[in-house]
Amino acid sequence: MGTVTTSDGTTIFYKDWGPRDGQPIVFHHGWPLTADDWDNQMLFFLAHGCRVIAHDRRGHGRSGQPTTGHEMDTYAADVAALTDALDLQGAVHIGHSTGGGEVARYVARAKPGRVAKAVLVGAVPPVMVKSESNPGGTPIEVFDEFRVSLAANRAQFYIDIPSGPFYGFNRDGAEVSQGLIDNWWRQGMMGAANAHYECIKAFSETDFTEDLQQIDVPVLVAHGTDDQVVPYADSAPLSVQLLKHGTLKSYEGLPHGMLTTHPEVLNPDLLEFVNS
Repeated sequence: MGTVTTSDGTTIFYKDWGPRDGQPIVFHHGWPLTADDWDNQMLFFLAHGCRVIAHDRRGHGRSGQPTTGHEMDTYAADVAALTDALDLQGAVHIGHSTGGGEVARYVARAKPGRVAKAVLVGAVPPVMVKSESNPGGTPIEVFDEFRVSLAANRAQFYIDIPSGPFYGFNRDGAEVSQGLIDNWWRQGMMGAANAHYECIKAFSETDFTEDLQQIDVPVLVAHGTDDQVVPYADSAPLSVQLLKHGTLKSYEGLPHGMLTTHPEVLNPDLLEFVNS
């Protein structure tokens, strides 16, 4: 574990496990979580000889809690600072949800040789919010309600999300894990309320269309068809259409947090893509 200090003085916390000459895999977490959300995947890829790296986004987890910079351009610049500090070459960047947007923006701007492949899992691109150009998007009122709930009672809000739509625990017959709910809450409450509040705008209103079009490396787009947080029809299929080398893999009936609820399904597919 270590830290990198960005150009504006923000400290970014990261984990870096495995052999220095192993295939580097960089994991980008969703809102409002931390690098800990990747425990299962990091252990899996570590066991396969990879070098696994995950950071806490600014304002999240153990990273610094600045007033500013809680938008995608700065998130991507923070990732660039981390990859420069570690001098990563030919890395595979895997992003979930908000982290998928971060991956898209970073990879589109990355220095030559830094990135070999990318994976977007349940990711927010191309753009979430409903508009004239994105009629199938989620109405802005939904995200406004997120902000109201966060400001009013963040602790309760961070119980309600994992207890319901994030892991699909609100579906009939779902096998509910209290441990996953508690761990989601723990990660969320580690971060800064201001950063999480501003990040709602970043993940919901940022348009990643140009980023996706600029990416030259192979990209796997993986998405559950029962994703209640980032609806499938307005995300994964549209992203693949914009990518030069995109592959869509759909997971029938799986939820937004499928990396955590179904790692035995997702992990082998991610490994196959990394090794392909």
